[in-house]
Amino acid sequence: MTSSLSTVAYLAATILFILCLGGLSNPETSRRGNLYGIIGMAIAVLATIFGPQVTAAGFPYILGAMVIGAAIGLYAARIVQMTQMPELVALMHSLVGLAAMLVGYANLVDPAVAATMTPAENTIHEIEMYLGVLIGAVTFSGSLIAFGKLSARISGKPVLLPGRHWINLAGLLIVLVFGYRFVAAHGIAEAMTPMIVMTIVALLFGVHMVMAIGGADMPVVVSMLNSYSGWAAAATGFMLSNDLLIVTGALVGSSGAILSYIMCRAMNRKFLAVIAGGFGTDSSAGKPAGGGTAQPAGDVHPITAAETAELLREAKNVIIVPGYGMAVAQAQHTVYEITKALRERGVNVRFGIHPVAGRMPGHMNVLLAEAKVPYDIVFEMDELNEDFPDTDVAMVIGANDIVNPAAQEDPTSPIAGMPVLEVWKAKNSVVMKRSMASGYAGVDNPLFYKDNNHMLFGDAKKMLEEVQTALKS
Repeated sequence: MTSSLSTVAYLAATILFILCLGGLSNPETSRRGNLYGIIGMAIAVLATIFGPQVTAAGFPYILGAMVIGAAIGLYAARIVQMTQMPELVALMHSLVGLAAMLVGYANLVDPAVAATMTPAENTIHEIEMYLGVLIGAVTFSGSLIAFGKLSARISGKPVLLPGRHWINLAGLLIVLVFGYRFVAAHGIAEAMTPMIVMTIVALLFGVHMVMAIGGADMPVVVSMLNSYSGWAAAATGFMLSNDLLIVTGALVGSSGAILSYIMCRAMNRKFLAVIAGGFGTDSSAGKPAGGGTAQPAGDVHPITAAETAELLREAKNVIIVPGYGMAVAQAQHTVYEITKALRERGVNVRFGIHPVAGRMPGHMNVLLAEAKVPYDIVFEMDELNEDFPDTDVAMVIGANDIVNPAAQEDPTSPIAGMPVLEVWKAKNSVVMKRSMASGYAGVDNPLFYKDNNHMLFGDAKKMLEEVQTALKS
């Protein structure tokens, strides 16, 4: 009876998780999608705790762990700012990988697991353990490095070791050889050595892989690690014979892989090229990341906040393009106030979102939603690019690479072919930046020198507050 109830509960949770993913695909239904996910997870946890695999003796340990985890989660939710969400997501991915590793080792040292299996079933289970620990270790160490890069604890510049592809190949061969030894081993003691060797190699591979990826590719890295964490969870489900964990992990893994593909298309990059690394430097570099691009020529046209307000006041159509600079300055609420003031004047204000704006997929959408910007005026890049010639003012807030005309005008540029928001085609463009420094790709931006472009230097929030004051006066 208990087993049947668990099965029904798992089925209900699976349906809710699918509805959750469907809801999260659209900003207007994202809150409902989150609610479905919360309810589904609550059902799944309760069904697992009260299921046949958990004995009464284990309740105190499980409840204690849940209390500690919930306390840490609530504390993080209270202190982590919206600008820190990318690194928090990376850190959460690392915990999924760590959990997969621990479950794999727990299965290995538990003699009761193998005692109930036939030799063929035991071999399959050993392969599941080995793959689960392998994926978990790569996810764990790779996510920690991504956390360091996203939080600026580690430089965003790619670290490319000589012969790195040969190093990766050697690591793969070691994993395969010790995988064979692990499956052929007799007893826990004999199997432990190949498992430990593989774990060390996998941890080093995760570090090496993400260290070789530049700052410009970090949105792809976040979605890629999301996919890895899903497959790690699915592997854990196989080890524990938990159908819900298998399904949930597969959903996360496949959706993360699809998102990685979308991110790569948005950057005109191949997924293997991202893994190979080398694209993007830290934002302070100010030098081309791929070599020989020509330096932009021309004069910069500074503009004041009052002059920017005058441009906006006289405009009929305005497109705002937010970037990571808006997130750093936490200027999204001021952006909304300016948007509201312009719309009250009859100005058609819309937002253009590039798929890789910010440091993780959907970063800008989350910030704008937090500031209560209406969903119906937030558009994807493909929906707005044709409208720039009819736009009076294109306002770029802390974005760089995603509005760089070199992607279309300079075939030698490292970002050549990357789809970008064509803000330079507007009658006037205003770029808000602290300085003339290049973006994450380390490529100079010819937009800054266009005749119809104006540079509003300074902290985005402070400058926008001055624009807002000037608009009111």
